[in-house]
Amino acid sequence: MKVKLNKKIKIMVVFGTRPEAIKMAPLVHKLKLEKNFFDLKVCVTAQHRQMLDQMLNFFEIVPDIDLNLMKPEQDLSSLTSLVIDSMKNVLIKNKPDLILVHGDTTTTMSSAMAGFYAGIAIGHVEAGLRTYNLSSPFPEEFNRQVTSKIAKWHFAPTLFSKNVLLKEGIHDDHICVTGNTVIDSLNSTLNKINIDRIQLAKVTNFLNSVLDFNWQNDPFILITGHRRENFGENLFQICKAIRKLASLYPKFYFVYPVHLNSNISRPVYKILKNINNVLLIDPLDYQTFSYLMKYSYLVLTDSGGIQEEAPSLGKPVLVMREFTERPEGVKAGTIKLVGSNQKKIIEGVSNLLNNKKEYQKMSKSINPYGDGFASERIVNFLKSIFFKNN
Repeated sequence: MKVKLNKKIKIMVVFGTRPEAIKMAPLVHKLKLEKNFFDLKVCVTAQHRQMLDQMLNFFEIVPDIDLNLMKPEQDLSSLTSLVIDSMKNVLIKNKPDLILVHGDTTTTMSSAMAGFYAGIAIGHVEAGLRTYNLSSPFPEEFNRQVTSKIAKWHFAPTLFSKNVLLKEGIHDDHICVTGNTVIDSLNSTLNKINIDRIQLAKVTNFLNSVLDFNWQNDPFILITGHRRENFGENLFQICKAIRKLASLYPKFYFVYPVHLNSNISRPVYKILKNINNVLLIDPLDYQTFSYLMKYSYLVLTDSGGIQEEAPSLGKPVLVMREFTERPEGVKAGTIKLVGSNQKKIIEGVSNLLNNKKEYQKMSKSINPYGDGFASERIVNFLKSIFFKNN
């Protein structure tokens, strides 16, 4: 596309969940700095209302458009159709030149589809992640594959994800390797806490109020679990493994911010409550969780983003999933897959707690997900494609 410098490119950034907000926030702020080049609008679907609002407030982002689509007991079919229909009207009114979406949520796929139907170019941030198993993770693997088919520009976090896209037929000129924007957010979040005494006091005082041990000095394992594929028997296996580990390692604490979804909270509290060194607490906001992760000994999780964040803090990650769309971490040695099997989880954690050499090997491995400048690379790439003749 040939444009003159006096014609700004209209970019619409669309997201709707807490993870998307975390990973798109640094990009939004970088784009805002390029007012001579880009006319930016931020549109949120509010797929996750409360958790999204926390992130918008923390990252100081005021959306230009808020669709407020979250409804009680909303299923994937109704949310998908609602996002597509609502975005259609937004796009008719605003006519952006480019829509930027992130990752693999229902908001991502549906907004990309709405843009495709309207003939608008799509840029996909965190492109090229794959398990090639449509049921794991569900529905994320489906969402990101569909989005890749629709997108024109692909911002791959690693060379591995770029090669995935190349094998799927995406042209090399349409792919930019950037690192992952979550590292940008993590770095800026921890810096913000460290330089802001009020914020630091707020975070530490809150953690002191919910954790009845010296979390800045005593060793603890930080746990998260929320994936749909782990509902039911898998989660029972995970909880039984944690219960056994707490018995085997009484000098370690096990801190588990429990997701509010009853499919998770009910079995977790049933199996793990009233264990002295297991602390079940409410979900933490991003900044508090990030600060707590900085002090953890290792992380046990089924999350995606934490596989990228924790290694940048030197924390080994054991992933309670059978597949990961982030094999770079496995190859680099920063993460290991232990699945949801009780025996494998116990063996994986025990190996790191008993074997200092193995622990050091993982904690000192180089994080393959970037250096904290992913957003800057995305902005520079956009400037190069839209203003290459100026």
